Amino acid sequence: MRTFVVVCTIGFLSVTAFQKLRERLRPDPTVAVAAAPPADGMVAGVALQAGRNGHFFVNALMDGRALPMMVDTGASSCAFSEEDADRIGIRVAPGDFSRVWNTANGTVRVAPIRIGLMQIGSITVRDVEAVVIPRGRLGTSLLGMSFLRRLRDFSVSGATMTLRG
Repeated sequence: MRTFVVVCTIGFLSVTAFQKLRERLRPDPTVAVAAAPPADGMVAGVALQAGRNGHFFVNALMDGRALPMMVDTGASSCAFSEEDADRIGIRVAPGDFSRVWNTANGTVRVAPIRIGLMQIGSITVRDVEAVVIPRGRLGTSLLGMSFLRRLRDFSVSGATMTLRG
């Protein structure tokens, strides 16, 4: 009986430690955005703070639906996991995966889409090219260059990325 209690205690502590570690490594997109509405004649701006892992995360609105995304200047286009696309109301059929893309993880077939209205804080961009990546192939949706190149400017200084509309 004593061995059973010891094994259960060790198991419980291991699971608890694993969950704490997982929480520390998970990005926290709610901490990332600080924005102020632009005054007349001013450019909209958003300051992002790097997460614990050094990456920048945003809570983006696509046609009014919120989605956490990681900023990826190495991605030529915004990319949504099929799971995230479903969450924000974008439905793709198997036949829609008509293009082949080269990624850091190899080649993948993608479904090209357009987002009518995409917002990050006070910045709004219309008609953004994007792709949907098949289920299980992308852990976090990416805010790529199809959005970023439409901005006036973006820069990184230390642990802060600034986007200017």
